[in-house]
Amino acid sequence: MPGPKDLDPSSSPRAMMGAELRHARERVGLSQDELGQPLFVSGSFIGQLEAGTRRMHLEYARQIDDILGTNGFFERNCKALAKSRYPDHFAEAAEAEAVASTIREYAALLIPGLLQAEAYARAVFRAYQPTATEDVIDELVAARLERAHLLDDPTTPLLWAILDEAVLRRKVGGARVMAEALTHVTELARQHRIIVQVLPFEAEAHASMTGALTLLDFEDAPPLAFIEGPSMGRLEDDPATVTRHQLTYDLLRASALPPRESLVLLKSVAEDYAHEDQP
Repeated sequence: MPGPKDLDPSSSPRAMMGAELRHARERVGLSQDELGQPLFVSGSFIGQLEAGTRRMHLEYARQIDDILGTNGFFERNCKALAKSRYPDHFAEAAEAEAVASTIREYAALLIPGLLQAEAYARAVFRAYQPTATEDVIDELVAARLERAHLLDDPTTPLLWAILDEAVLRRKVGGARVMAEALTHVTELARQHRIIVQVLPFEAEAHASMTGALTLLDFEDAPPLAFIEGPSMGRLEDDPATVTRHQLTYDLLRASALPPRESLVLLKSVAEDYAHEDQP
């Protein structure tokens, strides 16, 4: 039987890699648990690789080639898949986000990347990298706007965002940029493409005081949680840990303003910024 073809990284590479992994595993008669044992990972982790919700790292690729007798296929293509437009700490989360059926986010300090307008994204990246060239900033902004094409589909994924009121009040890029950014979020909600809630200052202490949280659900794989900090991030797949983060999100949702009231506040703050920008 001919071996699998090397992947083209430009065309759904992780899904293709996952399909090839499932084919090769079933060919030698191993279950997901049996393949996971020598790798010291769970069967559910193998399932996530096969579903394309987790990235295959080089150390696993080499062992899988040895176990399944795939003649270096996964190692070669793993190197191609490692190329990403996103920072290392976020690349795997961005790839999982692209195949998620539901995305739930709590944003503590800034508008989530999928909801950022161009000028806002540019101001954020310039603040992160004050000495970077314009070409570097342009590339970062382009990658962020490309991510937002996930929302081009009218229904999938379902995106539910909870914005801390600090997100609305911190003037990123100036009044004009903030007016545009908040109007962009409001319009997505008015078009019924996303659900947005605002966690007001009057809610006082809440369940995620330490920072942002992203929850990802998939049609054919277990859920994931992504915890992000300055230049770092961690994708969690442990069921107990993910369940705890899901409870955190439910508590945040209960403390936030209802969607209708949240839109009223978003619109009001956007109008305030727009008036402030007038001569």
